Amino acid sequence: MKLKRIHLFEIEDQSWFPDWIRNCMTKLIVVMHGLIGTKNDLADLVAKVLKQTNSKKIIDLCSGGGGPMIDVMKVLNEKHGIKNIPLTLTDLYPNKEFAHHINQQQNPNLTYQLDPVDATQIPAEEKGLRTMICSFHHMRPEVAKQILANAQNAQQPICIFEISDNSAPVFAWIIAFPINFIMCLFVTLKVRPMTWQQILFTYLIPIIPLCFAWDGAISNSRTYTIKDMETLIQSLPPSNYKWEPGSIPGKPTAKLYLIGTPN
Repeated sequence: MKLKRIHLFEIEDQSWFPDWIRNCMTKLIVVMHGLIGTKNDLADLVAKVLKQTNSKKIIDLCSGGGGPMIDVMKVLNEKHGIKNIPLTLTDLYPNKEFAHHINQQQNPNLTYQLDPVDATQIPAEEKGLRTMICSFHHMRPEVAKQILANAQNAQQPICIFEISDNSAPVFAWIIAFPINFIMCLFVTLKVRPMTWQQILFTYLIPIIPLCFAWDGAISNSRTYTIKDMETLIQSLPPSNYKWEPGSIPGKPTAKLYLIGTPN
């Protein structure tokens, strides 16, 4: 498959990457989603799919530190009148600290699964809308194709959402790296709950800003463009399933999405 996307090296993807740093970085991502208003655009898409498919559950894949989906549920309730629909957070590398925090709340409509979940191998009997928020770009094409095929074969809806569109040239990471580094220093102030690791390894030993700046700069080049998504879809076997790639205008770039629904 010929794709614009380039699978460059992201630190957070590596199995050897310490969980405590990964958890600190995912907290930053949660703050970033809040600052750019991801929850509103995403809630509109999720509401659309829920109503089209009459799904009774949301299964969030690659949840990390929670992402924007918890806030999305609030918008679904307040703006779209969608209430009491269960949300299950999952990840191949679950953030156990955050998972325990969520599960201790004993909210019947919100849980974080502690066991690792592979997005390519969701059991067919697991019914509900699958969501992937700013995580699809981490997947190599063969893995991305497996994720799409798994949803299609199970005849379950899926909503993939990215906050960049891969419109910038590859070398733009040279400019993005220092910008992301400085941004991390300010975004960290909004992280909750704050930990001593987040402070120490941001401001005194800047490991977290370096990792955050690198991965953030590289991730745009890894994002599947709309044409890339169409190429992936065309490589799937024919099925009674509908795919809808699209974009939402925004700054600094458009946000991309891919919705899959059974006909």
